[in-house]
Amino acid sequence: MGNADSKLNFRKAVIQLTTKTQPVEATDDAFWDQFWADTATSVQDVFALVPAAEIRAVREESPSNLATLCYKAVEKLVQGAESGCHFEKEKQIVLNCSRLLTRILPYIFEDPDWRGFFWSTVPGAGRGGGDEDDENARPLAESLLLAIADLLFCPDFTVQSHRKNNVDTAEDIHGIDSCEYIWEAGVGFAHSPPPNFIHDLNRTELLKLLLTCFSEVMYLPPASDSSNANPWVQFFCSTENRHALPLFTSLLNIVCAYDPVGYGIPYNHLLFSDYREPLVEQAAQVLIVTLDYDTSTSSSPTIDGTTTGTVMDDTDPPGPDNLFVNYLSRIHREEDFQFILKGVARLLSNPLVQTYLPNSTKKIQFHQELLVLFWKLCDFNKKFLFFVLKSSDVLDILVPILFFLNDARADQSRVGLMHIGVFILLLLSGERNFGVRLNKPYSVRVPMDIPVFTGTHADLLIIVFHKIITSGHQRLQPLFDCLLTIIVNVSPYLKSLSMVAANKLLHLLEAFSTTWFLFSAVQNHHLVFFLLEVFNNIIQYQFDGNSNLVYAIIRKRNVFHQLANLPTDLQSIQKALQRKKKASEPISRTNSQDGMSMEGSRPAAPAEPGTLKASLVATPGIDKLTEKSQVSEDGTMRSVEPESSPSPAEGSPPGIISDTESWSGESSKPRRDRRRLSSSSSTGHWNPSPEWVVSWKSKLPLQTIMRLLQVLVPQVEKICIDKGLTDESEILKFLQHGTLVGLLPVPHPILIRKYQANSGTAMWFRTYMWGVIYLRNVDPPIWYDTDVKLFEIQRV
Repeated sequence: MGNADSKLNFRKAVIQLTTKTQPVEATDDAFWDQFWADTATSVQDVFALVPAAEIRAVREESPSNLATLCYKAVEKLVQGAESGCHFEKEKQIVLNCSRLLTRILPYIFEDPDWRGFFWSTVPGAGRGGGDEDDENARPLAESLLLAIADLLFCPDFTVQSHRKNNVDTAEDIHGIDSCEYIWEAGVGFAHSPPPNFIHDLNRTELLKLLLTCFSEVMYLPPASDSSNANPWVQFFCSTENRHALPLFTSLLNIVCAYDPVGYGIPYNHLLFSDYREPLVEQAAQVLIVTLDYDTSTSSSPTIDGTTTGTVMDDTDPPGPDNLFVNYLSRIHREEDFQFILKGVARLLSNPLVQTYLPNSTKKIQFHQELLVLFWKLCDFNKKFLFFVLKSSDVLDILVPILFFLNDARADQSRVGLMHIGVFILLLLSGERNFGVRLNKPYSVRVPMDIPVFTGTHADLLIIVFHKIITSGHQRLQPLFDCLLTIIVNVSPYLKSLSMVAANKLLHLLEAFSTTWFLFSAVQNHHLVFFLLEVFNNIIQYQFDGNSNLVYAIIRKRNVFHQLANLPTDLQSIQKALQRKKKASEPISRTNSQDGMSMEGSRPAAPAEPGTLKASLVATPGIDKLTEKSQVSEDGTMRSVEPESSPSPAEGSPPGIISDTESWSGESSKPRRDRRRLSSSSSTGHWNPSPEWVVSWKSKLPLQTIMRLLQVLVPQVEKICIDKGLTDESEILKFLQHGTLVGLLPVPHPILIRKYQANSGTAMWFRTYMWGVIYLRNVDPPIWYDTDVKLFEIQRV
């Protein structure tokens, strides 16, 4: 039968279904088989031939027929899994049912009255055969999930058959050990099966259906406690699924082993179609959804202590019930970590390779899913985190993240990408090794829209952060605290900042310490505290190599004097607020001489008008996101108890007051523009009082810098007068050999703000991840135009 006939027959069946007012018996195979037995329709065909309006009409007007359709389609998948799909016809039926369910499920989920349908065992109205409603009948959802799992390890359908001949000895699908059929070499599996594009296509279709099953969570509003686990994921990742381990391993390996370069030959991807990429994307999406797990409310699955032997540690206490999270947290072999890290770094760097060798490799689009995966790896497996930081390989993750942050800074539709990039860097910055690694010289010349500089990865990080703060869009202001916290965390370890980076830090201090900015919102002064803490850390712990920064501080000494003499009387406060900048720019760009941008770079562009984006729930304030740890002499960290009174010691800003958008019950509303710089803050109309200014001005940690200026400024001035110098290289040479030993106050303890898991970020990750998945699945558009509740789809 031709494809056109096939489509026509399928469409006829759909019309019959929508026009029948009477329930059709489940036993009427002649009617139901039209949907899957004789058709060869692609998933795109199914979406075109089954319009949304018709699915909703059947749901409202003849619900029993929709119920029977779902029930029969699941039954066909179960039969296919039972029989092992040895014949082409069976394979075709499985694929057709899979496509049909992918189309229909979102419309079941969007209607609260139907939500329990898949979890019920009662075979709906007019079902023939009375033997189905026995005690141990499984809910429909469970039967569907187990069938998908079986079908993903079905020889000659989704995996390579191990049989030499196919004479009546077809493998018994229940007898096979699916661990021998893992899809790709990597973690816990050494054998890479020969590529088979038919298997890849079939796996992709089944994973699409699996992802659709998991998407029920999109139709529930975000909850402030993310403990409401997704029942589909919960069941699929439980011991009920005998393929949990091989499937977890297959998904992880297929993602981490993927090389879009086209088998190492540049431009090769232009010559042949890549069937692997859609599979890798779908695998990455299924993987991150199965790992959606809130560690803050449960016993954390992260594990320390080393054991060798099996791929997964067996010696540790049992982890969470979610086996995927459990397995992820127990990977511990160095070669497995190396494989994962190399794979993620290769894929994250792919868009960068594009910029200097256009079209040489296939450009991948799933970097956001990779960032979520990398986050989960670091968050759930501390050994992996330590492995990443053990060598300079962490820089292969850092540079792409900085590239994405810089590239997306002006684009309203990529706020989520900005957040996850910053969250990952915040997590890494809590470990001393990260700061140490940043001292490696930066020589890779990825074209980026930033000033040309010669220096280290620390310089790159500071310059990109400065660019985000001074030329990103308004919606990024809630991230300023995080960006500066990262710089504070690494500052005690930075051996030598370039002049470009030193000037950027002082430009930020200048911008953040203007009186109108300090007085115009209740938490703006925290940014000044963070920057002073950075300067204090570098002066106290890394003075010797940092003559550029010391010189920049001396040149801008008036900024520090103005802070020390900040007016606190009411009249001055009001005058400062009247001077408030008219521009909506958060920070003036004056006296930030950017000079030339790097060759070959394109300026960061805003989103094209009309671009779709998903709204995000709020992220918790920095005080909720992090906990303070003090670094002792031997480098170990101990947690610092938060002060009960809001009077922190010198050098640490008071607990950051959370923003309007910080975790509140209002998360279901779309994210509003937060104007941190307006004179009315989150608490309605807030007005700065003299007492308030005095309360924090007295805690500004200026002693160290004032002492430095007191000692060095006269010496520098003397050199200039004596030698008639206007040349900064002589002054720098003097500062390089200078010393402040014994002249500075006693060094303060180093304070690190380490990321801590909390339900606020768990919920943020859930909404972000599903927003990405919704927007990335456009062919076919699985969820488009359905009534999702977890986020709002907005146009820029």
